[in-house]
Amino acid sequence: MADLKCTDLCMTFANQQTGAKVEALKDINFTLKKGELLSVLGPSGCGKTTLLNMVAGFITPTSGQIAVGDRVIDGPGADRGMVFQQGALFEWLTVAKNVDFGLRMQGVSEAESRDQVEKWLATVGLQGFADTPTYQLSGGMQQRVALARCLVNDPDVILMDEPLGALDALTREKMQSLVLELWKKTGKTIIIITHSVEEALLLGERLFVMAPRPGRIHKEYQLPFAEWGLKRSLRDIKLEPEFSTVREEILTMIWNMEEEIMGGA
Repeated sequence: MADLKCTDLCMTFANQQTGAKVEALKDINFTLKKGELLSVLGPSGCGKTTLLNMVAGFITPTSGQIAVGDRVIDGPGADRGMVFQQGALFEWLTVAKNVDFGLRMQGVSEAESRDQVEKWLATVGLQGFADTPTYQLSGGMQQRVALARCLVNDPDVILMDEPLGALDALTREKMQSLVLELWKKTGKTIIIITHSVEEALLLGERLFVMAPRPGRIHKEYQLPFAEWGLKRSLRDIKLEPEFSTVREEILTMIWNMEEEIMGGA
């Protein structure tokens, strides 16, 4: 695994109807060391998903560059794995066929593929579900499949775009704990985009609060809560005074940004 580095990253979109240009991101600079867990949040329109899609290689920046180690990103690659909000699974296939999709595309042998699928299904708590049609699973179980499908390809960086946003509160809390367990167990570098301040605090040892117009890193936090969550109940952590203080500070920060946007609309 290697560090992820964004240098002088800018992204400008042009409105196809009016020709007006919109700066989605401007002057994004950061280095994410291998094994770090970064959460990113901010008001709508701040460029969170644009940033993630650029790291994934789905969008080419207007200027600047993104590199994993000494490899400059110029498109999607096996060194980066993506987990989407709805999982983007093939619901008509079995769990195993979803998880081993990337391995089959790489020509991995059936025996090795089966071993890898069993390993990662066990890791995400889905042992015994390999032959189950994916459409029969709950939302939380489908997201476990999505995580296993990502991990089986052994990417350096895992990119998560609102991966838990569609889940009910209890399932979401369980999945937050699973993300922390997988982070520590695999040592993977993870970037997670979320609209939830609490989730960003719980899942980010580093946290970027982004501001819009143009999208930029407004403030960075170094947080202890992800490490705490490996040993303690997430519900208990939310009751800690330190957690509450940072949560209220960020909520106020984003509220003020939203008010500024509405005032200038």
